[in-house]
Amino acid sequence: MIIPRLALKNLLGAGLRTWLNVVVLSFAFVAIIGLQGIYEGMNNQAVHALTDAEYGGGQYWQENYDPYEPLSLPDAHAPLPEALIGLKDKGLAAPVLIVQGTIYPSGRIQPVLIKGIDPEQSVVSIPTHFLAHEDIKMPALIGTRMAKNTGLKKGDTITVRWRDAQGTFDAKDVRIVEVMRTTAQSVDLGQIWVPLKNIQELARMPNEASLVVLAKDTEPLKEGLAGWDFKNLEFLLKDITELVEAKTIGGSIMYVILLLLAMLAIFDTQVLSIFRRRKEMGTLMALGFTRAKVIKLFTLEGAMHGVLAAVVAAIYGTPLLILFAKKGWAMPENVDSYGFAIGDTLIPTYGAGLIIGTTVLVLVVTTIVSFLPTRKIAKLKPTDALRGRMS
Repeated sequence: MIIPRLALKNLLGAGLRTWLNVVVLSFAFVAIIGLQGIYEGMNNQAVHALTDAEYGGGQYWQENYDPYEPLSLPDAHAPLPEALIGLKDKGLAAPVLIVQGTIYPSGRIQPVLIKGIDPEQSVVSIPTHFLAHEDIKMPALIGTRMAKNTGLKKGDTITVRWRDAQGTFDAKDVRIVEVMRTTAQSVDLGQIWVPLKNIQELARMPNEASLVVLAKDTEPLKEGLAGWDFKNLEFLLKDITELVEAKTIGGSIMYVILLLLAMLAIFDTQVLSIFRRRKEMGTLMALGFTRAKVIKLFTLEGAMHGVLAAVVAAIYGTPLLILFAKKGWAMPENVDSYGFAIGDTLIPTYGAGLIIGTTVLVLVVTTIVSFLPTRKIAKLKPTDALRGRMS
């Protein structure tokens, strides 16, 4: 225990030099945890929003369906297999039929995707119950982004044109019964939601769908699904996951810069300390300290910068990060164009793994940087050290 006590005493005795290093290193602690929390929160919010509003527990795609290939949509529909009909009847699946169409807001032509869904479904969080209007022949539901782009509002009537399964163009007036607010722009922009039976009848695609959303925590079927491919959440969320990973890698540059600044300060402090404390090292060796113990003492002094930095970071960083987690970070108005379903406020997430991992990383790096200058002590002779010389 004598070496840790002596190391702490020497470290605190250095005064201002020690505390400057500790403060700089504590900034690195808080910045790394804070930025990583932002990226983790961004990922969690996007995943939750998309699974709730669109992906559920996974999707079955008709074999011709490809959301990134619009030209495939005319052929991307087929009757539901009996197995999926059984899940639908149990409330564990929600079929969606997608038909390309055109609307004419304010005399303009705008392409849209007409999406038919069962008004009574509870698989996704889209408020489809608004479509259950018996007194309206063709009710429609749009999102706030779609409403902003087209100038439409609740109660408006607009003409929608589409091409049916035989290639014949048809048109019908639909009434906007509700404008929904959702953080998932992938169920909003350029889309109109209508009752599934209505669009199946009008497009001459009876009992057909383009995809089927499976309810959360529902085991996917493995048989009786010819022509339908199951896409799990890992596949569906791949774009979001890769985007967050790219952002995280970009943020790592900031971590490296902060750590380099802190490590450079500690390295210089160690070099200066070893140079100025030659006589002290000679005295310790004369009193029975081996070279290994002297190296351990100076390495421990440097490593304790990380321990003190963790304590200081906890003192001012904990309330700061807790406040940030409660208030969140207000997003700019055009955040939808970034591709993240995170809404108006980003709530960071700080897990135990993140905090422990960051602490271990900083302590390990600090220990290594503290050890490097002490290697010169291994060749030091006690007599030379007592004379104030380094050999």
